[in-house]
Amino acid sequence: MKKEKHVNIEKQTERNNKIKEFLKSLIFPVILTAIILTGVFVVINYQNAPVEEEIIEIHAFAGDDKPIVMENDAIKFTMDPTSTQFSVEVKDSHKIWYSNPEGAENDSSALPEEKNKLQSPLLISYAVETGLETSFNAYEQSILNGIYEIEQGDDYIRVNYSLGNVEKEYVIPPVLTVDNYKKWTSGMDNKDSDTVSQYYKKYDINKLGKKDNKEELLENYPELANQVLYVLRSNTKEQMRKKLQGIFEGVGYTYEDYVADKEFDFSERSSDKPIFNASIIYRLDGDDLVVEVPFDSLEYKKDYPIYTLTPLPYFGAGGKSDEGYLFVPEGGGSLINFNNGKTSQATYYANVYGWDMCLSRDAVVHNTRAYYGVYGVASGDDSFICILEDGRTYASIQADIAGKNHSYNFVNAIYSISQREQYDVGDIANSDIYKYIEKLPQESIVQRYSFVSSNSYVDMAKDYGDYLKDKYGDYLKLNTDSNVPVNIEVIGAIDKIKQIVGVPVRRPLKLTTFKETASILSTLHDEGLSNMSVKLLGWCNGGVRQQILKSIKLNSSLGSKKDLKNLCDTANSLGINLYLNGITQYAFDSNLLDGFFSYTDAAKFISKERAQLMEYSRTTYSERDDLDPYYLLHTEVAAKMSDNLVKYAQDLGVGAAFENDGRDVSSDFYKKKSYSREAVSRLHEDRFKSLDSTKVMINMGNDYAIPYVDFVTGMDLRGSEYTIIDECVPFYQLAIHGYIDYAGRPLNICGNAEDALLYSAEYGAGLSFSIMKESAFALQKTLYTEYYGSNFDSCHQYIVDTYNRYNSELGHTFCQEMTGHDNLTETVSLTEYEDGTKVYVNYGYEDYTEGSVTVPARDYKVVR
Repeated sequence: MKKEKHVNIEKQTERNNKIKEFLKSLIFPVILTAIILTGVFVVINYQNAPVEEEIIEIHAFAGDDKPIVMENDAIKFTMDPTSTQFSVEVKDSHKIWYSNPEGAENDSSALPEEKNKLQSPLLISYAVETGLETSFNAYEQSILNGIYEIEQGDDYIRVNYSLGNVEKEYVIPPVLTVDNYKKWTSGMDNKDSDTVSQYYKKYDINKLGKKDNKEELLENYPELANQVLYVLRSNTKEQMRKKLQGIFEGVGYTYEDYVADKEFDFSERSSDKPIFNASIIYRLDGDDLVVEVPFDSLEYKKDYPIYTLTPLPYFGAGGKSDEGYLFVPEGGGSLINFNNGKTSQATYYANVYGWDMCLSRDAVVHNTRAYYGVYGVASGDDSFICILEDGRTYASIQADIAGKNHSYNFVNAIYSISQREQYDVGDIANSDIYKYIEKLPQESIVQRYSFVSSNSYVDMAKDYGDYLKDKYGDYLKLNTDSNVPVNIEVIGAIDKIKQIVGVPVRRPLKLTTFKETASILSTLHDEGLSNMSVKLLGWCNGGVRQQILKSIKLNSSLGSKKDLKNLCDTANSLGINLYLNGITQYAFDSNLLDGFFSYTDAAKFISKERAQLMEYSRTTYSERDDLDPYYLLHTEVAAKMSDNLVKYAQDLGVGAAFENDGRDVSSDFYKKKSYSREAVSRLHEDRFKSLDSTKVMINMGNDYAIPYVDFVTGMDLRGSEYTIIDECVPFYQLAIHGYIDYAGRPLNICGNAEDALLYSAEYGAGLSFSIMKESAFALQKTLYTEYYGSNFDSCHQYIVDTYNRYNSELGHTFCQEMTGHDNLTETVSLTEYEDGTKVYVNYGYEDYTEGSVTVPARDYKVVR
């Protein structure tokens, strides 16, 4: 019996254990199921949660047609409040400039949409997720609907525009009390009274219909709690609203009555249609008109971000019967004559400061670039320049002639507001998807219109030069140079693929050692090259395409640090300004061993992906898969690289040459700390400004940098000579010559040394040369074939002869302002200086004679 009981106990225990094991086995599935159910519950409730509706408050015009005037001793600003178009009268010359072309509404060459644009002081475009872009103009989408307001202060006029296909405001009661309803309908005939009764619904809070939502009605019309109301039906069409307005107007209903009745209406009607708010502020500042568009005035729905914005797109536009030209910042400057007949050519377009490298792209056909933000118009005997002050990093300059879409010649700045990035989702959708920046920075667009009582581009340039001198003060001082500034770029090392144990590895390839550089500089100095600045390329961290400058490591094949120190001492003793070149914005061929961790050190695209960049083919325009990608550095990391370069140069008693800063400006959408493109340009400017005790060299010469640097190399003197352009002129150089040393590309490797030398003579530029000690054969099987012409033994005599002639004839002009310029013919130009020196440049293949002066073909001649 005991044994049987014991067996039963064992069976019971075994059964209990199995039950426990079974229950244990259910724990994980039960927990997992609970988690999933909880997740589903959260998702369902999240998706069903009410999304806060985006409300764009609509402006409404409530003024009269009395002109609005601002005036000072120099100019008079007069605005027509019914159109917000305005005129500016320059009192000295009595020239009147118009914000929009007069008579544009009657332009027989323009389609209705173009006529509307011509009458608009503001153009915008918006985009959607698929990238589709739609244009709105203030005339059609705001002014005609009366959805704008004008505010005048002591020193400004502000126009607040609402743009969109919104319901027009009709002066009809949205809500009526019973007494008011009877009051107005009693004065109507039976037909009108019946019409009104059809479109007003009577609500009694105690007698609601089955479909009426009591809470919603009380929220929208709180007075319902106290009395019965008549409410205009929300689905009343515009045509009927217009008819109702006539009916109520006929019985004496006024705008004041309308305002009083609106007090009973708390409903917010909105639609899914795109609606935008934008403001333009006008001020007079001495002789100038200043125009501002604050970013905090730009309102839009998340699904319809403002993509571009163009303030005053047709200010000063010239008609078919006008004589004048458009000035655009292509190269040193370019002119497009009014009505030049080139209607088959593309519109002029150039990005200020080039492409933002933190915006991804799949192909590059042509990089447009303007390194200063100025454009202008000359019409009749007068002109103006428009200086882009704030927000110019987002700007592109565009210009076109009459005869294409309408009868007017115009130039303006179009601003990229909500930057975007394209996603390829071909596997799940038939179109691309775009992601836009989530929030606009607290910045503004500011344009300054400066009026010139002359139609000469020389006077326009001088006006710009005066602006720069007033703005930068002592940072822009006249040079004391008595010799031509010359830049010598010494190529220390490049990278080349070498096989190490059968593995291809990049290694520095020596081209010029530190000792060889010192010897070359001594030789050139002894042979007459004075006022010499030397940029040392490829001296550290791998070669010309440097690895990240987290730590600076000399290329040992070039010599020791003592050899570099001796080179610096040699340069200083000879009065040569030596600059150590550094790449501070990018990381080439860098990894953890170099101190580069791409996940934290790289900038971020809008998608928050690392800003990995590619080289592009000049043949196919697409990405080159055979070349390694590189990275744009996070803004704060780039700043540290700049500091590292400067400190190393300061320790050696020489200058710092920035390969990128002063030329490239890129935003950074880093999650923890984002930087707008405008903010980055200001950081660069502040850095240059702080380096007062260090000599600084930059490339290209962006306008915000030039007051603080000592030498600008690689300046684009002529730009891309687009067919729509009629003349190339040294506008920028007329403004800065004598204050900043600048030079174009190295003559001996630029592709056409003869043209480059003539450009330098016409534009008042110094000279630049590229040298290396090794022969051109060393460059075989490398990516640096552009240096084939740099072998010092081959170009030595050319450098000496070219410089000595140029210096003997033009050296005295580099401490003077450039005072005049004229294109005498299509191939001959004349540049003049303060002391009366004239420089004739003949690009033609025949001699040119003017009076007693003969300029040989393909040469320059200096007359003193």
